[in-house]
Amino acid sequence: MRLTDVGIGAASVWLPPHAETTAAAVDRGALLASEVPATGVSEVPVATAIDAPDMAARAGRLAIESAGLDAADVDLLIHAWINYQGHDFWAPAHYVASQVGAASATSIGVQQMCNGGAAGLLLAATQVVADPSKQVLVTTGDRFTLPGFDRWASDYAVAYGDGATSALVHRYRAGHDPLQLLSLTMATAPEMERMHRGEDAFTDAARTLGVTVDVRRAKRAFLATGGMEQFREVSRVKIREVIDQALTEAGIEGSDPRIKTVLLPRLGPSTLDMTYLPIVEDIFKARAVSLGEQTGHLGAGDFLANLQDLVESPDLHPDELAIVLGGGGGFTWTCAVVRKALISKGELS
Repeated sequence: MRLTDVGIGAASVWLPPHAETTAAAVDRGALLASEVPATGVSEVPVATAIDAPDMAARAGRLAIESAGLDAADVDLLIHAWINYQGHDFWAPAHYVASQVGAASATSIGVQQMCNGGAAGLLLAATQVVADPSKQVLVTTGDRFTLPGFDRWASDYAVAYGDGATSALVHRYRAGHDPLQLLSLTMATAPEMERMHRGEDAFTDAARTLGVTVDVRRAKRAFLATGGMEQFREVSRVKIREVIDQALTEAGIEGSDPRIKTVLLPRLGPSTLDMTYLPIVEDIFKARAVSLGEQTGHLGAGDFLANLQDLVESPDLHPDELAIVLGGGGGFTWTCAVVRKALISKGELS
C-alpha cells in the first residue's frame, strides 16, 4: 500500500525500570547457560508492579504528548497484544483508550500474534487514507510472567521482554512529523498456523493442557512432521515478496543509497539467520540491525519499538530511508518503507 500522505506524529516505548539479565536467569535456573547465545539478549525488562494494558496506556500518553495532541482528539485507538491482559473476558483496547483520555475514540483490539503492532499500523494508515482528518493511536502492551508464561523457557531461542509501544498516525504534517510512511505491505501463509498449534486438540479453556504456555510442545510436533524446512522456504518467499512489494509501492529499489538501515524483528539470531537475513542481504546494501539485545522480543510491540528507534536515532538523517520488517505467527510478514522527516526548528526533535 502506497502511503505518501501518512505521517507518524510520534512513536513511543515504555519499558519497566527493572530488568533481568541472562546471567541472573542462569543463576536461578530459569535458563541454561548453553541457551544464552540463542536468545541474542543480555537482559530483558521485567514488569513487577504494572500490568500490560497500563503499560500500553503509558506509551500511548507519551506519544500523544510528544505529538502535541490533545487525547480527546484521538478518533480511533487500536490496541494489539499476544499475551494475557489481566482479565479473562474483557476489552483491553477500551481500557487503554479510557486511560489515555481518548474517551470518544472508537476502540479496536487486534490479535495477530507478534505482527499485531504492524497490523494495527496498517489499519491506522488505511483509516487515514480513507479520511485524512483522522487521528489514530496504535498501542501494544505485553507482560510475560509466571505462572502463565515463562519468558525464558516457554519458547525456543527467544527471550520475551515486558513493555509497551505506541504510534500516533495521521495525515503527514511536513515540518512536524518525524517520520513519513511511504509504503506498508503484508504477505501471509495461513497454512503455517500449525507451528503454534502442533498436534494439540482444541480445548474448552485457556491453558487446559498446562498451567504455563508451552510453545515448545507445539513446535516439537511441527518439527517432527518436517514443518521447519517448509517454514524456512515459505518464509523466505514471503519476506522477499513483501519487501519487493513495499519497494515498488515506494518507488525505490533496494540499492537506493538513501536506505541507511533495515530493522529486523527482535528475535533470536538463529531465527533471523534462517529467515530474514538471507533475503535482506541479497536485496539491500544497507546494514540489517536487530535492536533486541536489551529488550528481548516485545510481543506485539517490536515493529512500533523499531519506529521509535528511527525517531530517536542520530544516524538516520532527514530524507534518508529505513526499512522496517516484522512478522508473527499465523503466519504474516510486514515491510514498511519509512522516510526520516525534517522537523522545523522549535518542533519535535
